[in-house]
Parts: sequence; C-alpha cells; structure tokens
Amino acid sequence: MGKHDKLIEKILRGTSDANIAFDDIRGLLIHLGFDERIRGSHHLYRKVGIEEKINMQKAGNKAKPYQISQIREILLKYHLAGE
Repeated sequence: MGKHDKLIEKILRGTSDANIAFDDIRGLLIHLGFDERIRGSHHLYRKVGIEEKINMQKAGNKAKPYQISQIREILLKYHLAGE
C-alpha cells in the first residue's frame, strides 16, 4: 500500500481529521489529478468532471478538519478512493 493509499484510508476513516498534514493532502490532490492555483494563503483545487472546487488554507502545518471532511465527501461522491 502506497503513501497516497494510506492517506486516502486515513481520510475515509474520519478519526483523525485534525491530524493530517497540509502538504500530504496537497500532494494527494495533485496525485489525483486536481489542478492547483494559489491565491495568497488560499490553495484552490479543480478537476475536470468534479463539480465542487476545494479551497484549503493551512492551520499551522495541518489541514483544517472541515476541509478534510469536504475532501472525504468528494472522494466518496466521485469514487476517487479506488472503490
């Protein structure tokens, strides 16, 4: 199981949303084919075929828990978790 697979599993479990590194989630989104645009402190992610856009900001070196929850919903809705 690769690094991205482990991170997806951690996100889907939903037990540690407050403990996921921002750089790890950023790398996962890029790995999944999302385009990144940075505007100030906002990191915006879009992907063809995905209606929602993801807007993330750092909370220290972690991603914000509500953002991880939004990413979980997108992973499940669009079957990006390899299901």
